[in-house]
Amino acid sequence: MRRIYFLAPDIETTHKIVDELRAEGIEDRYIHVLAKRDTPLEDMPEASIFEKTDFIPAVERGAALGATTGLLAGLVGLRFAGFAIAGGPVLGVLIYGATIGAMMSGLAGLQVSNSRVKDYADAIERGEFLVMIDIAKERIDAIRQSIAKHYPSAEFEGIEPLLPPNYF
Repeated sequence: MRRIYFLAPDIETTHKIVDELRAEGIEDRYIHVLAKRDTPLEDMPEASIFEKTDFIPAVERGAALGATTGLLAGLVGLRFAGFAIAGGPVLGVLIYGATIGAMMSGLAGLQVSNSRVKDYADAIERGEFLVMIDIAKERIDAIRQSIAKHYPSAEFEGIEPLLPPNYF
């Protein structure tokens, strides 16, 4: 799955784009619309906290850092207690470190805007709408051409390199 981005100039164009995506068989859970605060989106799927913030990347980084710290603490325990005694606790400390790291980083990530969406903050504040679509790689060109053909005022803004499987 890849995420593609379009900037639509107004709510009418955005609504038509979402309707066309639905007609193409794309489910609402793969469509995310981001607009200026307090803009009513009617029946369009609004971007969730996961699209608006850096929560998921922060959790991933925190889990990795916490697990590494836990592993190092466990290895220090091995040095003093020996493998027969410290083998289980090493695993426990590793899991504990990953959990604490993921929780702390996730909370911090909720306070930080999504780094990819941040590029469009000025356009959103001017009243434009960011439409994010998660689709299979082989459908990108067809969807992009369809939207460009029917809605020339909507600007194609690019493709996110790769979405990890945990988004779905």
